[in-house]
Amino acid sequence: MENVFNVLEERGYIEQMTHPNEIKELFSKESVPFYIGIDPTADSLHVGHFVSLMVASHMQKCGHKPIILVGGGTATIGDPSGKTDMRKMMTREEIDHNVECIKKQVEKFVSFEGENAAIIVNNADWLLDLKFVDFVREIGSLFSVNKMLAAECYKQRLETGLTFFEMSYMLMQSYDFWYLYNNYGCKLEMGGNDQWSNIIGGVDLIRKIGKDDSYGLTFKLLTTKEGKKMGKTEKGALWLDPNKTTPYEFYQYWRNIEDDSVENVLNMLTFLPIEKIKELTAFKDERINVAKKVAAFEITKLIHGEEEAKKAEEASNALFNGQGNLDNMPTVTLENIDISLLDAIILTGIAPSKGQARTLITQGGISLNDQKISDVNYKLSEVDFQNGYAILKKGKKVFYKLVK
Repeated sequence: MENVFNVLEERGYIEQMTHPNEIKELFSKESVPFYIGIDPTADSLHVGHFVSLMVASHMQKCGHKPIILVGGGTATIGDPSGKTDMRKMMTREEIDHNVECIKKQVEKFVSFEGENAAIIVNNADWLLDLKFVDFVREIGSLFSVNKMLAAECYKQRLETGLTFFEMSYMLMQSYDFWYLYNNYGCKLEMGGNDQWSNIIGGVDLIRKIGKDDSYGLTFKLLTTKEGKKMGKTEKGALWLDPNKTTPYEFYQYWRNIEDDSVENVLNMLTFLPIEKIKELTAFKDERINVAKKVAAFEITKLIHGEEEAKKAEEASNALFNGQGNLDNMPTVTLENIDISLLDAIILTGIAPSKGQARTLITQGGISLNDQKISDVNYKLSEVDFQNGYAILKKGKKVFYKLVK
């Protein structure tokens, strides 16, 4: 079996490790139970979780056992990492619902059958029954407050206000690792680079208790060349749930990524061989569009299935090349076509308000049936629906089909 360390390194996943040499040797000797945590703060995963699940898939393919921890307990607090304000409090019912939705999406990446079958655990099963005094005496006494406040996830919150409630998040995530170590033989915690402080907390906790075989590894976040997280759209996050982000919108996002990101995206979000990826990304001119199309198709296929990927590809070709049909592009049905262009823009979600819609029009960003519209008072009419539909476009990349 191939050493998964080489796979992760070659594809550019690895960012930081607590014990690099020991981790590489561990992967070469035995099947390693490892865990990746997901807090169920929504009823769908988004692109921010995508890399974690790809890593879990590569790990399992190389013989290691995935433990997918869904944070039904920690979600009652919310990880303060990268947040300027305290997260919204969630009810137990909301969390339980989200957990069930997330489980279905995880199944696309890891197998729950076979010798190294993945398992899903919910930390609500052990965290919610903890007794406070016992917990802070046995676990809290092993953490230095000075060291915690120096961690990036807390340091950036000190100016705006950090509650004790949030500060306990690191203790709970660390306890998760200790619990999984004791009950499932889990030796490795993995997560995005923004989880480094929390992961170190768990590794250190286990070692302070007297064990010497706990490890942590973080992988790179998916970012643009400017360092911004990928997966943000004008409508918000790029969700893996087709009811939140349609397969077409999902496909178009990857079809339109910047040239410099294509190789990285293909490496981290597809299973294409490295040699094929190098071949696709060898060009730095307009031929890089071929690689973008491959990336968009492969990623959409992985999340939504091959049939939906083909539909999205066909709709994209119909819009950009005049080939194929428009049946699968985002469609909005109008109860009455006698509405203003401003209202149509808001109905499609292209803009959230009339003020922003007016700005788009005055700046030349809106077209109707390939004709730029500069009149903010423009009203739709039968003339715009000569083919039974009208195509509303923002810029060169955002399209909606309006049907009556």
